[in-house]
Amino acid sequence: MSPVRGLRRRLLGRRPLRARLAMVTAAAVALVALGVLAAAYVVIRYELVRQLDLQLKQQAGIIAQQAHGGADKGVLFNQCVWRAAPACAQIVPADPAAPGQEDLVLPVTGAARQVAAGRLGPYYSDITHDGQPMRMFTIRLQDKKNRALQVAARSDTVDMGVRQAGMYLGAVGAVGVLLAAVLGYAASRTSLRPVTRLTATAERIAATRDPAHRIELPPYEARRQDEITRLATSFNTMLGELEEAVAAQRRLVADASHELRTPLTALRTNAELLARADRLSAAQRERASDALGRQLREVTGMVNDLIELARDEEPQPLVEQVRLDRLTERCADVARGHWPATVFTVDVTEVTVAGVPARLARLLSNLLDNAAKFSPPGAMVEVRLVRTDGGVDLTVRDHGRGIATEDLPYVFDRFYRSRQARALPGSGLGLAMARQIARAHGAELTAEQADTGGARFRLRFPADGR
Repeated sequence: MSPVRGLRRRLLGRRPLRARLAMVTAAAVALVALGVLAAAYVVIRYELVRQLDLQLKQQAGIIAQQAHGGADKGVLFNQCVWRAAPACAQIVPADPAAPGQEDLVLPVTGAARQVAAGRLGPYYSDITHDGQPMRMFTIRLQDKKNRALQVAARSDTVDMGVRQAGMYLGAVGAVGVLLAAVLGYAASRTSLRPVTRLTATAERIAATRDPAHRIELPPYEARRQDEITRLATSFNTMLGELEEAVAAQRRLVADASHELRTPLTALRTNAELLARADRLSAAQRERASDALGRQLREVTGMVNDLIELARDEEPQPLVEQVRLDRLTERCADVARGHWPATVFTVDVTEVTVAGVPARLARLLSNLLDNAAKFSPPGAMVEVRLVRTDGGVDLTVRDHGRGIATEDLPYVFDRFYRSRQARALPGSGLGLAMARQIARAHGAELTAEQADTGGARFRLRFPADGR
């Protein structure tokens, strides 16, 4: 791992998200601010130096006109301590042995001799004279004497201006970075407030195991609809689904316990009777044995139904193309054997759907048994399978009392039994299992009151047959 990555991990790894976000924001602003300030510093320094160079160039032009054609005088101005430009000016011949060069105050280099000889163009240079920084401009005089003019002025004012500008820019940058850090922390704290509430809610749920808690969003935050607000909303939706699932699980356990209590009590009673078989007559032993077997079958059926309800989808390897019309006729034949007092009429059209045959047979059997159970003796149960524009419809209609309006929303709930059904055999799981099987096959099972009396259950498969 590289040192930079290790340092970044040590700085950001264990800090809260809002602190990391504030640090990243401050670092980004600092980099931008330093870049802008560095550019500003370079521009200011360039402009100050350029202004000094322009002054030197202007003064050099004036002095060159005055010295044009004059004597080979060396030093023109010798007040190098002055801050005004030009403070120093001198004429340099191309020939180093030329007279009048003993008192020159500015440094003369080979480049200056080449300018005087016309072999090099004018140039600027930084020099030091008597411990003072100076800026010097060297230009060739336009005459036939091969001379160069050197004009210099103190540059400490420029240096001071550059230093002051650097200090001011540095102070502004420091204040800007500090302000960016404060504002970044405030912005991250404000933006991540729903995440903080989400964390607190999750910790509270983990501590209390109560999914009824929600993330409270003020109206101004709910109106923003940004990613974090949508996250909080989605988390609240998930909590609602979790609360509903937990409540459904508790209801299932409570209902199953309630429904199993009676048959288990009867089982224990009959088992205790059979344990004292020597005190019972043969007829009593036979009745107790028959009751014990019936109750065992009832409990076994209820447990199997609960296991079936625990599955949410069908195993994909078992899915095949099923002739629903043939399966319906076969299930109706089985129902006729179970309910000989009920008349089953079947009107089907050739239909093929994708599904698990055994599960679809269980669905149809539950619907037929439910219709026969609520039909008076000799009544008719009508089964009809047709194709429609929306898909395939299978309806099972009885001619009993029908479904009361207050019971209609709950007929598919687990263990729900209406008042007229409580005196009839059953556990209240058949219709719940039928709807679950239907939904696992992509179909929808609904219940309604028939127009001329009785109940009608409608199983609708989608048009694509999935």
